[in-house]
Amino acid sequence: MSVNVEGATLAQYAARKVRIREHRIPSVNSAPYICVEGPDRNLWFCESGTAKIGRFDPRSAAFTEFSLPTAGATPIGITLGADGNLWFAQKCANKIGRITLSGALAEFSVPTENAGPDGIALGPDGNVWFSETDTSQIGRITPNGKITEFKSGITPGSKPLSIVVRDGALWFSEAAGNRVGRITVDGTVSEFDIPSRDSQPRAMVTHPDGSIWFVETGANALGRLDRDGTFGEFIIPTPNASLRGVTVGADGNLWCTENFANKIGCMTPDGALIGEYDIPTPASGARCIVSMSNGRLYFTQYDVGLIGEIILE
Repeated sequence: MSVNVEGATLAQYAARKVRIREHRIPSVNSAPYICVEGPDRNLWFCESGTAKIGRFDPRSAAFTEFSLPTAGATPIGITLGADGNLWFAQKCANKIGRITLSGALAEFSVPTENAGPDGIALGPDGNVWFSETDTSQIGRITPNGKITEFKSGITPGSKPLSIVVRDGALWFSEAAGNRVGRITVDGTVSEFDIPSRDSQPRAMVTHPDGSIWFVETGANALGRLDRDGTFGEFIIPTPNASLRGVTVGADGNLWCTENFANKIGCMTPDGALIGEYDIPTPASGARCIVSMSNGRLYFTQYDVGLIGEIILE
């Protein structure tokens, strides 16, 4: 292989030892979903099965769990807000939640009934933006809890999911619409068709080079949307891997979770596969993956109640 990645050949990257360590969440049936690094350098995550927000300390490997006021809330997405608190979407409760680093909780009802809030991200305007998957809308919540909803320009039934920021706007995947959407902070929407049919875009991440990467669960590929509007699609070798999460590692490469294959995948920014790595626990249901400031990657194992830790050696 002659591909060069940050001064090293692809073969050299592929030869690096990847070790996966797993950490058991205290609550049974926790069903961990989306995770994010907090300002305290802990990993915060949604326990969709137990209506809790979890916190994992990478230094001590200790867990702390916070029960939500609403039973059966099904928290899914979580993000860090401009106020230093964690904000999260409660899909079944139809609410947006807020939790401080000390565990104080607040909830705000979404105006549209049964909206199904799911993905969530801090916007360039200092507000938190979230997807309303079941009504094909995008919502915005201010730090004091005021919610505004946007529907015009979004294809009905497209099921927006993940949200990321690029160039002063928010970009979102449309899982049933086979598109990537863009919404400005004033609510103007544009949509871009993904080349592969029924690609089922889900999790997204913005790369430092300005490209947006996303998993194509239906197409078994990682997708890339460049600044000039060009799409790239890169197939994962393991058939029916069911890609679910994606992040950018400290090495600049793309790391993804392969739910059905029970693997972690790694790819260069130009689409060359570095490797696929087996997760120790079978059928673990790998979902979200995030790169932390300690240089390691962590991922949620939805079906077995674990937090996975990827160590590069």
